[in-house]
Amino acid sequence: MIVEEPFSLTPAERHDLAGITAELGVRFVRGSVAAVDPAARTISVEGESMAYDAAVICVGARMRAPFRRAATLTGPGEAPAVNELLAQATEHPSRRIAFIVPPGVTWTLPIYELAMMAARRGRELGYALEPVIVTPESGPLIMFGPTASSRVYELLRARGVSFLPASYAREEDGEGIVLSPGGNHLDAGALVALPLLEGPGLDGLPHDGAGFIPIDERARVRGCESLYAAGDGTTFPIKQGGLATQQADAAAEQIAARLGCLSDPRPFHPVLRGKLIVGEESLHLRADVGGGGGEGVASDDYLWWPPHKVGARYLGPWLAGEEPHAEPEPPRRPLEVEVALPRAWHREPMALDPYASLSRD
Repeated sequence: MIVEEPFSLTPAERHDLAGITAELGVRFVRGSVAAVDPAARTISVEGESMAYDAAVICVGARMRAPFRRAATLTGPGEAPAVNELLAQATEHPSRRIAFIVPPGVTWTLPIYELAMMAARRGRELGYALEPVIVTPESGPLIMFGPTASSRVYELLRARGVSFLPASYAREEDGEGIVLSPGGNHLDAGALVALPLLEGPGLDGLPHDGAGFIPIDERARVRGCESLYAAGDGTTFPIKQGGLATQQADAAAEQIAARLGCLSDPRPFHPVLRGKLIVGEESLHLRADVGGGGGEGVASDDYLWWPPHKVGARYLGPWLAGEEPHAEPEPPRRPLEVEVALPRAWHREPMALDPYASLSRD
């Protein structure tokens, strides 16, 4: 897991795409997509034009550091040097290390994990620190609903992490990080921030002002026949791996239906699943962000299967070496039942038929 890399000698788990595609009998072409021509149904990859009958664009988004003075949590191999940041914070009069969610960032769970893991590492090193999360959210991980948010708040408090909600951070020359509303300066010895995301802005494809590709509820690129998109590069506001797989599932079902392999393709109905890992413990969170799912769920037990970080119908089981399920829901567990045994069983020796003595009463 990427967020654990700063605390471990073990790098985040990675999988070779060539091996995956070979296993599935799929041709693998390594290269960057430069442009798409929906009218000609071609994609330009590394200068080569490739024709398609149907295409799913999953190019992701570009990451950008939001603040010059902050370490940015980005991708694999680029994790912030947490030990150095903790030491830096101890030398500051505030002894504070701030974990910042920039305005506009919607998937915030990694900063919570990093803050709590950093708090634990600080205690291991004997540092007296004040980790604080600064976020525009009204409550911790409020996207999962008030019930889950309350559970996360309890975790933060138990681990000594302060929480500063409804706070919009901006960087000003000579002032450092300033918070709105109020205009107060963020007093901290070290800063860590989530990255800002920008859309791919691919030539030939429609996109909004930030470069994100507009799709409908069936993952179809608006105004483009036989063209689909999924993941962080789309206009769907929450950028998260599990939701990306759900968009891809919707696109795959649409293509299968066009080929006559499926009669009733399902639209994209976003269900947000998040696994908040803090050391040896984890909290499973789920919310139906498409509506109709209530206030969300938080549980110490798993809420989907396999219980990977990314809850996905096909990818999750593949990573676990299992067969895919219709939905990534956990298997049913045995129901434990408590029964009061008849007093006669204690008064008389056990017969071959334990109910024989009861028939005489």
